[in-house]
Amino acid sequence: MTPLFFTLLVAAISLSAGVLGSLVGVGGGIIVVPALSLLLGVDIRHAIAASIISVIATSSGAASAYVRERITNIRLAMLLEIATAAGALTGAFLAAYISGRWLFILFGVILSYTSWSMLQKKKTAATVLPPDPMADSLRLHGSYFDRALGQQVTYRVARTKLGLAVSYVAGTVSGLLGIGGGVLKVPVMNLAMGIPIKVCSATSNFMIGVTAATSAAVYFMRGDVQPFVAAPVAVGVLLGAKLGSRLLGRLPNHVIRIAFVAVLLLSATQMLWKGLR
Repeated sequence: MTPLFFTLLVAAISLSAGVLGSLVGVGGGIIVVPALSLLLGVDIRHAIAASIISVIATSSGAASAYVRERITNIRLAMLLEIATAAGALTGAFLAAYISGRWLFILFGVILSYTSWSMLQKKKTAATVLPPDPMADSLRLHGSYFDRALGQQVTYRVARTKLGLAVSYVAGTVSGLLGIGGGVLKVPVMNLAMGIPIKVCSATSNFMIGVTAATSAAVYFMRGDVQPFVAAPVAVGVLLGAKLGSRLLGRLPNHVIRIAFVAVLLLSATQMLWKGLR
């Protein structure tokens, strides 16, 4: 395979990863890592490092558009990012010492269960959420205009402490495995905290760039970031993320949910396969 063909192929794969990652708020690493390591034979550490760069590119390409459209809950994002960034540092340092076999299996099982939970349609129009004094005092509740519905959607945030705990775990997973922490944060924000799926995706996109930047510094210092791999990944994912950000507001919620479940199942399959291999 010639260097030019390799670069174009990586950029094309990354473009698709950017579109999907920006739509569901998980970054492009779920597609980039297996594509680089399994299909193109790139060393797994270099693939994970390039994936971290791709997550930053996804956030850079999509987050600004979601903030401009007032879908992102910035107050909630900044709060959860404190725990996520701490987890990202933990994961990046642990990556050099921990064998990921059982970790892969554990998260494969967790993501399988989460995807099943996301598919369950709630029959009640309004789920009763417990009062959250922390969310009230920090004014985390919000609203946004849903273009697909043609109306303003108002929501209240619940279980903020659970969100902080899961955000730390999500940051650790992101730094350790090179995937966006949104695979854990988006389901928790949607199912447990009562936040609409579009807001979850937009808010996750806002956060994952900061999370990835935190762990990217560690990978860079170790020499795992290879420019000839990371550069086409970053360009492709950035262009894909910009395209995906244009689609989010126009797509109905159930389409976003189905796309996210598909990403979860893909992630679960990859992690179980790596762990059992």
